[in-house]
This record gives sequence, structure tokens and C-alpha cells, in this order.
Amino acid sequence: MVQVIPAQNITLAYLKENFALEKSEDQQFFTEWFDSLPEISELEKQYLDRVKSNHLSLFETTPLLAEAVKMVVLSPLLDLAGFYRYPFHIATEESIEISETIMINPEESVETAKEIIKGKIDVLVIQNKLWILIIESKRSSFSLAKAIPQALTYMIAAPTSDYPVYSLIMNGEYFQFIKLIKQNKAVIYALSDRFSLYRRENELYKVLQILMKLGKSFS
Repeated sequence: MVQVIPAQNITLAYLKENFALEKSEDQQFFTEWFDSLPEISELEKQYLDRVKSNHLSLFETTPLLAEAVKMVVLSPLLDLAGFYRYPFHIATEESIEISETIMINPEESVETAKEIIKGKIDVLVIQNKLWILIIESKRSSFSLAKAIPQALTYMIAAPTSDYPVYSLIMNGEYFQFIKLIKQNKAVIYALSDRFSLYRRENELYKVLQILMKLGKSFS
């Protein structure tokens, strides 16, 4: 018996139970998002100021869906971070699949079923080491936290197990980075702070700096 589960329906509880997912509370586990970030130029800051202004102006008219967020916010960030140039590559709407065998009757251990998790990543960058997930919402109150289990599912599906995997989740208003490492039989992850387009300072500066740092570590 095979059950197909859409990735967007996966919960943190499911990942903890089936993939030994653990959240690290050690600040040193994920220093990449705050330690020794590269400087960005005044010209890059001016460009990001315009990106922020464009987004806020458009959002006043109508909430931006995923395709608009890609065009208005994400594409400039990837360009400035250098992800459109060698050795990086971009794939969109990339399909993922994870198979998990479960016991129907654990006490008797005689029958198994297979669960298959399927989904598509909006943007996949850097040889399966950085995943970018855009969550579209028609409500500004949409919680970015709902994207975390889906992003972690994609990261667990990454073919590499020897290196950390990173993800950026965003909904057009907020941004958050995730780091995941597979250690022995455990899967450990941690979250960065959440960055917002609605704070007085332009937090796209910090998002770009983190992307640039991750890019340098992969090149």
C-alpha cells in the first residue's frame, strides 16, 4: 500500500517522528547568517532600497503572489549575490520525492506500508545545497512558520549528506534562513532571525549579505 503525501501538508511532528528531525538551540550551529558577513557597496544598497520601495508600493495595491515576488524581490537578490553566474545554476519548479516505509502493525511487525512525499521547489540554486521556497499568500497575516516544514522536507531530500544544506523561505514580506545537517541517524536544523521589509532599516541588506556569504562557501 502506497500513500502519497503533498510536501506542503507535512508537519514538524511528522518529520520528527519519521526522520529523527531535531532543532539545534546551539548558537554556534548556524553562525553563517550573522558572523563575518561580507560588506555590500553603496550602489548595491541603493538598488535594494529601490527593490524595497517597489515591493511596498505594489503591495499597497494588491498582495503579491509567488510569481510577482520572484520578479520584484527574489530575482534582484539572486543577481546581486552572483547566483546567475558560473559555477551556480538555477532550476525552477524542481520536483522532489522522499520514500518512507512505515509499520502498519508495529507490535506484530508483519505488514508495512510505503509513504511517498512529493512536492516542487520554486527555485533551486547551487547544486542542491541551497533551496529557495516562496510561499504565496493573499493575506498579509500568513505565517512564514507554515513554510518551515515544507522547506525542511525538501532539504532532507537533498542528495548530498556530507555537507550542510541551506534554505531561504519568504512570502514577500518576511525572510528566514534554515540550515540542516544530517548527522549519523539524526537530522539537525536551526533557524536564523526573521527579516522584514516593514522595519525602518532595509533588512534586504542583511539578506543579501547572507546569500553572498553562502555563495562564496559553495564556489
